[in-house]
Amino acid sequence: MPPDAPHRPILPPGLALLGAVAAVSFAGPLVRFSTAAALVISAWRLLFSVGIIGLILLGRRSVLLGVRLGRAGWVLAVGAGLLLAGHFWAWVASIQLTTIASSTVLVSTQPLFVGALSVAFLGERPGRRQWVGIAVAVTGSIIIGWGDFGVGSDALLGDTLALSAGLMAAGYFTIGRTLRRRLDIWAYTGLVYGVAALALTLIVLVDPALPLTGYPSRDWWVFLALAAVPMMLGHTGINYALRYFPAYVANLASLGEPIGATLIAWLLPAIRETPPPQTLLGGCLVLGGIALGTLRSNPGR
Repeated sequence: MPPDAPHRPILPPGLALLGAVAAVSFAGPLVRFSTAAALVISAWRLLFSVGIIGLILLGRRSVLLGVRLGRAGWVLAVGAGLLLAGHFWAWVASIQLTTIASSTVLVSTQPLFVGALSVAFLGERPGRRQWVGIAVAVTGSIIIGWGDFGVGSDALLGDTLALSAGLMAAGYFTIGRTLRRRLDIWAYTGLVYGVAALALTLIVLVDPALPLTGYPSRDWWVFLALAAVPMMLGHTGINYALRYFPAYVANLASLGEPIGATLIAWLLPAIRETPPPQTLLGGCLVLGGIALGTLRSNPGR
């Protein structure tokens, strides 16, 4: 394979993961500036991302020559792409029905599912400290969004969609850990993002109530910004780290997103979604849980 070898990463995986979490935090606030439907936002976010990756792959043809997955590998890649498509649709739809805090919090329950899937399918068992870190971080996330859980039928539907988005993301990360051991980052993201983009675009095209084009310029800037920052820098950065960290570690670090998204939504004048008083306590727990579950006790490792 044409790997970015685990013992010689191109970028420090920890630094890449930190930057990726910061980039993903912009997704929730950016969605608030679009008038398009959730499926359309998700489709264009992925289509623009695939276009960027396609340009990269054209300059690195050797990467494509190394894709030797076999039937089982292709099934996993397609499954990961479909899970990613479902995750984006459910998450963006939840943002439009409930608060940014609640949506990002419920999506962030995914480390619990990733930990269980890692044991069952990857043979990577989180240690006691990792489980404690996951529990502390998820508890902090729940505290952050506690104030608006179940407020009205729309909020309840939004919360349910956000939770289902977390479940699908857990499956996507688990499969990604398997495939990233064998694929270059650009070959992997090109395959998986491509499948997700195709699935979402086909759904939009067959629904006459969801036009794929004809949106104002602000929406197109939102689509492009979602592809450039949360997708290319955020999700791709996390996928990069999946080659070097167990899935539950990379996924646990992503729990920093609720803090970043809530702060951005609070500071942006166009949104000004003031966080509830418990945000400080919940944020401290999230950061403490991330540190507990991701930082190694042996600095040499």
